[in-house]
Amino acid sequence: MSFFPKIVFQYEVEEYLTKVFRNNELITALGTQEAEKKYQSLLSHLSHPPAFTTVRVNTHLASVKHVKKLLFEEIQKQFKGLCVPVLEHPKLQDILLIPVIGPRRDLKKHPCEVIVGAQCGYAVLRGAHVYVPGIVSTSRFVKAGDLVSVYSDIEGKCKRGAKEFDGVKVFLGNGISELSRSEIFSSNGQLKGLGIRMIEPVYLSPSFDNVLPSHLFLQNLPSVVVSHILNPQPGEKILDMCAAPGGKTTHLAALMHDQGEVIAMDKIANKIKKIKQNAALLQLNCIKAFCYDGTKALSEEKREDKQEGPPFLPESFDRILLDAPCSGMGQRPNMVYSSTLKEVTSYQPLQRKLFTVAVKLLKPGGVLVYSTCTITLSENEEQVAWALKTFPCLQLHPQEPHIGGEGMKGAGLSLDQLKLLQRFDPSAVTLQGMDINSLQDSREDDLISLANKDCIGFFIAKFIKLNSK
Repeated sequence: MSFFPKIVFQYEVEEYLTKVFRNNELITALGTQEAEKKYQSLLSHLSHPPAFTTVRVNTHLASVKHVKKLLFEEIQKQFKGLCVPVLEHPKLQDILLIPVIGPRRDLKKHPCEVIVGAQCGYAVLRGAHVYVPGIVSTSRFVKAGDLVSVYSDIEGKCKRGAKEFDGVKVFLGNGISELSRSEIFSSNGQLKGLGIRMIEPVYLSPSFDNVLPSHLFLQNLPSVVVSHILNPQPGEKILDMCAAPGGKTTHLAALMHDQGEVIAMDKIANKIKKIKQNAALLQLNCIKAFCYDGTKALSEEKREDKQEGPPFLPESFDRILLDAPCSGMGQRPNMVYSSTLKEVTSYQPLQRKLFTVAVKLLKPGGVLVYSTCTITLSENEEQVAWALKTFPCLQLHPQEPHIGGEGMKGAGLSLDQLKLLQRFDPSAVTLQGMDINSLQDSREDDLISLANKDCIGFFIAKFIKLNSK
């Protein structure tokens, strides 16, 4: 049952998506009514957080059992003794799953209000506290120590420093203000640090601020699956083409036991800095990060032998991960998607440029994994159909583990080809809340099954490059 309204798109984007999810192949297979039901269910799921928080254990430094024990103790402390289980995944043996309790419908709203920006609000729904930069407005007389109700300005219409706001806002829960209004909106420059400590969030999920930072990495479940599918081996040379912020990069390095070479690229310097920080924090030494545009990473000319970074000669890498820039429509929670249709449709040509470079950089016999965190056909199944037609040297390959559903109809792929793809579709389960009683009555197998489905929208394709001879 929906707690929040369905995600809202700009009119042109909504029209575009409606056509995608009512395409002829899909309607023929499911029928108009079932296709429409699935689409509406997807829109509802996207505005709600996933049913589980997923953390990846840095197995380079600690065992899953050890971290599980520490994490269980931390959650009990945060939740004041409430017994929420920490689950191990049978097919992804380096992650831990924490069920999210909520939505809690009986929370009392307080007269003192704090309005936060949409992105801050989404973080709160996934367990974060409110930091000062995320605060847009507070009631007139808010003081440090006051009990406040926190709302998200999902449309971005609240003016910074306003004393009241009557626009569209979504209740996120209650917290205690760490600062007064005058401190939050001080003219001496924007403060940083904690602004509101959430004590009654609508969705109860642990905060990971400074919790086991070298042992844990917060990562959505499908993002963890990607690295396992690429399956890097010790001693290999791996390319992560669009690597920021480094979750998959560091995972690849850990799976290789920090032996070999992981080249990480991103064209934004601050993001490369973040990758290097994450690699240092997790004590992984085989990662080399470069600020470079992936579309220009191929060099046809002979390089200096000592040159480590891009551009690279053809057939330089054993395996390549292309987690491509995308329209990001699979991210959850998201209540208002503000991108225009022009922006949404701009990703397909960029993805094809990156993909073309990736194919050329891959050794014969090598593995290329393509992934996105979006729900469109044009960035997912259509890209697979294009790749198979454009590059005869590529063969679609089975994925292990295969946890998501098969690919979506509509791009002209055969049923056998669709079965080789992996599409994580949140609408595959009924939107349901979870309270502590239903949680304790649930079987672990059922909870794992729910975690596999009620996650972000995501897509994965795996290719093998055949010998060119």
